[in-house]
Amino acid sequence: MPTGPSTTPRIALIGCGLIGQKRLNNLPPGSVTVACDLQLDRAKKLAAQSPGCEATDSVERAVTSPNVDAVMIATLNASLAPVALQAVCAGKHVLVEKPAAVRVREVEELEAAAAKTGALVRVGYNHRYHPACLKMLEIFRSGALGPIMFLRGRYGQGGRVGYEKEWRADPKLSGGGELIDQGVHLIDLAGIFLGEFTQVDGHATTYFWKMPVDDNAFLSLRNAAGNTAWLHVSCTEWKNMFSLEVYGRDAKLHWEGLGGSYGVERLTYYKMLPQMGPPETTVHEFPRGDESWKIEMAEFFEDIRLQRTPVPGLKEAKAALKVVETIHAKSGYRW
Repeated sequence: MPTGPSTTPRIALIGCGLIGQKRLNNLPPGSVTVACDLQLDRAKKLAAQSPGCEATDSVERAVTSPNVDAVMIATLNASLAPVALQAVCAGKHVLVEKPAAVRVREVEELEAAAAKTGALVRVGYNHRYHPACLKMLEIFRSGALGPIMFLRGRYGQGGRVGYEKEWRADPKLSGGGELIDQGVHLIDLAGIFLGEFTQVDGHATTYFWKMPVDDNAFLSLRNAAGNTAWLHVSCTEWKNMFSLEVYGRDAKLHWEGLGGSYGVERLTYYKMLPQMGPPETTVHEFPRGDESWKIEMAEFFEDIRLQRTPVPGLKEAKAALKVVETIHAKSGYRW
């Protein structure tokens, strides 16, 4: 592939729906050389936006093209790992959308293939690159929170008319409901602050939507030190919302909002004073929109340039899916 710090790899976009379009919108003009979708018309529509881009409905053609250095995959959940495996076996670097797979064993198969071909695999947990999260991590890594005690996260949306008939409601296509959809984002974020979870408790259930997958999940995750992440994800939230709170002995951080329908993104830093009482409070607001996709892709290109292990990558995806599988099993979901 081309080399040099300013060179953008030539990209095959596989999956030309909403997320594929979002990827294209945040890539340098002309960097997408192949657009692939089982619906060829969608591939053609996306290809028309990138000069010299080829449209195809063949995954094999896309991942073996000599004009492609890296592959970005934005398909339905059940297709993510199989397509990523084809790309990795073809020696292409991969950015695959979360959750990267619907089973842990699929991630392990990807790990083995990547180890053989040297392909790098980044997983699209773009929430890590939201401005509030980047500021949150800066404060956390400074040690200002003191020893971490626990974390609380909530993430929800309200679905829409006909939601129970969409692909997300079909376990063969989605691998589950709200837990594997929005829930993996919270699990991934919690792992940044608390590390590996050695105890996984909770349950997933279906309260409202007439579908065989979960619409709510309640998790209590503990690391070896006993620090807890209490998480709730829901597609019966009705008003879209996001909230992540990290509690230290000396201070607390609260990230809320993701922009758009989730409200203005802001991070509040509550610093405990020696005399306790009301904390010293600092609010950071980020009203200018979400550049997480662009930042994430820039990190992917740096992975390739530096030949470094992507984070989040397959290790992080596997950790999140282990939690999902455990909760599904505890809740009696079998797919």
